[in-house]
Amino acid sequence: MTSPIAPEGQGTSTRPYLIRALHDWCTDNGFTPYVAVFVDRSVQVPMEYVKNNEIVLNVGFEATSGLKLGNEFIEFRARFGGQPRDIVVPIDHVVAIYARENGQGMAFPMPTESTAGPVSDETAAPAPEQAGAAAPAPAAAPAGPRGLRLAAESEGDGTPPGEEPPEPPSGGGARPSLKRIK
Repeated sequence: MTSPIAPEGQGTSTRPYLIRALHDWCTDNGFTPYVAVFVDRSVQVPMEYVKNNEIVLNVGFEATSGLKLGNEFIEFRARFGGQPRDIVVPIDHVVAIYARENGQGMAFPMPTESTAGPVSDETAAPAPEQAGAAAPAPAAAPAGPRGLRLAAESEGDGTPPGEEPPEPPSGGGARPSLKRIK
């Protein structure tokens, strides 16, 4: 019997399993797990926090209620600007999961055009009124191709994602880790 989710012989997507594993790793190490999500009509998030069809969400247990990291959706309840909201994110719309404190994590391919339609560019990302599920948007970057890149960071330097890491100490010791660029 074959799975209705994937073509015969390919099995189901590894994405939900990797997301759960990295969420566990973040939690076990005292890090805050964040997910970057491509937003279209199939994603249920507060649209006022979406910028450039993307939102970054804190999916730590302290910021969420009823977190379910399923094979098809990530679902939870969180506060945005003091108001509780239900969040539903299709797994294939998660483009990265990483630790806020050091940027280590994993990036995934963007959803295909057939599953993802654009949302209005009129949405903007105001700063959240209190610490909650929405991560503050990084400073605007110059226009150009969007994506993720690996950057050399010294282990445990605590550089927040979106900022340049300090130069690695002489004698090597640098290792690649995930860093978001826009």
